Amino acid sequence: MTDTPAPNADQADYWRSRAGQKWVTHQETLDRLFENVLADTLALARPAPGERVLDIGCGTGASTAKLAEAIGPQSRVTGIDISAPLLALARRRVTAPNADFIEADAQTHPLEPVHDLLFSRFGVMFFADPVAAFTNLRRAATPGARLVMACWGPMPDNPWFRLPFKAAVEKLGRPSPLPEFAPGPTAFKDIDRVTGILRDAGWSAPEGQRIESQLLPPQTALAAAEFACLIGPAARTIQEKNGSDEDTRAIIGATAEMLTQYRQDTDLTIPARLVLYSARA
Repeated sequence: MTDTPAPNADQADYWRSRAGQKWVTHQETLDRLFENVLADTLALARPAPGERVLDIGCGTGASTAKLAEAIGPQSRVTGIDISAPLLALARRRVTAPNADFIEADAQTHPLEPVHDLLFSRFGVMFFADPVAAFTNLRRAATPGARLVMACWGPMPDNPWFRLPFKAAVEKLGRPSPLPEFAPGPTAFKDIDRVTGILRDAGWSAPEGQRIESQLLPPQTALAAAEFACLIGPAARTIQEKNGSDEDTRAIIGATAEMLTQYRQDTDLTIPARLVLYSARA
């Protein structure tokens, strides 16, 4: 008799692997890149003093730290993530006494029904069974609790993904296709689909609003391109196609040239098309 694999075993392996380790190594750059996204999501969530918060897919803890500050010392924020390497860094850098962390799969882990706000910045698009995951998260909510989460819009609407991928495809060819809504960064791009998932999971009044934010990449086009090709669909394409160092340099150079269109005065900012979702328990 063989053991049945855990529902999100592939994601667990990924985020514990060398690929996930990139998020640890480049934590400061990623925090800066998504600084405005986090601010936009916090503005919708409005965490208040005294609230108990669950930070879903908390990663290296940037969102957990901000939530801990917002709710004050008399309450608590719990970050949950499937990746041990990311959480190890989160525990080192988030020293607020009202913050703690759980290494677990939010789709299946039993959580206390004490949370007034369930929050996520780019942490919910990776579930193998989204309805099961949000049903489990619904059990962690108090009556009337809020769910607020930031997710990527479609890849064609996001230059941060689209341009490096375009450069990689032009150099190496297309990678093998993935199912449209496979777990991954843009799996929650479709508002009707996601609000339907939330309703099926027992959440009330689910809504999705499209917004445009600004990513804050490294400030030279070349450094921004190098980083854009390190994490995301270009990196997958380079790996799958066994791209050489020379191929990678060419892809980075082409990406850098395309990114220069987003420099205004001295600042390089990349528009990001996102969906902010909300619902009530």
